[in-house]
Order: sequence, then structure tokens, then C-alpha cells
Amino acid sequence: MVANESLPHPGREDIELTAVLFALSDEARLALVRQLQAGPLDMVDCSALGPEVPKSTRSHQVKVLREAGVIVSELHGRNRRLTLRREDIDARFPGLLESVLPE
Repeated sequence: MVANESLPHPGREDIELTAVLFALSDEARLALVRQLQAGPLDMVDCSALGPEVPKSTRSHQVKVLREAGVIVSELHGRNRRLTLRREDIDARFPGLLESVLPE
């Protein structure tokens, strides 16, 4: 595990295919990953989960993606900045993201 502002993130070599597939199997999490392919976003600016989604649900969705190694969640001021770990996922599982993310 790689520590990142007190939240654990798996190292590249520790990212497991089953965890990534589980994380991407949820429609809301997949929508968030699709939004992040354009670049990092502050968690409060991620519209993919919708404004009506409770903060606890939003945090859980981000946690699943982070623990699977799909995203990085870094402290950014008083917020969290979310970034897609495209290089790491592509290195571990070539072609996976291309198969689930539109160009």
C-alpha cells in the first residue's frame, strides 16, 4: 500500500483485476471514472454521482475506486482531488480501460 495524505492506495503491482472489475461494475462508479478520464476533479465537482447523492454514498463510491487502485484521492485544500490512475491500470491490464471508457 502507498500512503497518500493518510488514505491507503494500492501500489501498481498490488492492483488486482477482480477488484478493478468489481469497482467498475457499478453504474455510478463507472460514470465517475468516465468523468475523470478528462482529468482530475475535486470530489465536490464530480457531477457523475449527482447532487442528490448523500455524502456518505459518494464517499463510499470513491473509497471502492480508491481501494481497487482505479483512482487516487489526494488532499487538495479542504477537499479531495480525484485522479484516474490510467497509467497504472494500463500497465497492469492493457486495453481494459479502452474497453469500458468512450474515446
